[in-house]
Amino acid sequence: MPLLTTQIQDENDYSLVASLDNVRNLSTVLKAIHFRDHATCFATKNGIKVTVENAKCVQANAFIQAGIFQEFTIQEESVTFRINLTVLLDCLSIFGSSPMPGTLTALRMCYQGYGYPLMLFLEEGGVVTVCKINTQEPEETLDFDFCSTNVINKIILQSEGLREAFSELDMTSDVLQITMSPDKPYFRYKISLLKPSTKALVLSCKVSIRTDNRGFLSLQYMIRNEDGQVCFVEYYCCPDEEVSESES
Repeated sequence: MPLLTTQIQDENDYSLVASLDNVRNLSTVLKAIHFRDHATCFATKNGIKVTVENAKCVQANAFIQAGIFQEFTIQEESVTFRINLTVLLDCLSIFGSSPMPGTLTALRMCYQGYGYPLMLFLEEGGVVTVCKINTQEPEETLDFDFCSTNVINKIILQSEGLREAFSELDMTSDVLQITMSPDKPYFRYKISLLKPSTKALVLSCKVSIRTDNRGFLSLQYMIRNEDGQVCFVEYYCCPDEEVSESES
């Protein structure tokens, strides 16, 4: 990535520097959680987590491990900022979302710290485009307190089976009941809150479905990128109501 390297004066000035030879390895995962305009980004030495929330009822997290990047450098223990996800995705696809076969768009992403914009250097075919996206004060994200010790139901299956099930659902209905065990309790979920997760379902190869004793739902999707590397997207959704014995 020689052209991109020359664009950066001193990388020690940046809190975060991350490089990819194929920008789609990032944009594809971000599209899986793009159901609201804004997202909160958390970066540590392990990688980047991007979180999107809606109505304090649903949360989506995309995890991009440090190993996905060709270069990943962070100068602080953690870096957090809020960004317009719609604008970020537009910038990442500035050379087009469907490039010519054999051509890749390379990315170098730099963040100097609180109050500074996120810098994107994108290169394709010797042409470099620089984007600056203003960052915002990060908002506190929800803690669903989803603990594995409280999980009462868990299923891991190939995504194709769940895609078929979802395709047969009446998505105009208000609620969906998910039953994974003959044992109570059973819970219902608003379909409007589950709809965004179908973006991740389409891209995934495996999915883990879990519910805890409060009825909170976790949908964890395993997504394989174009280089065969694995990323994870997780959706949390709060229950709409518990199903009474008379209904079940």
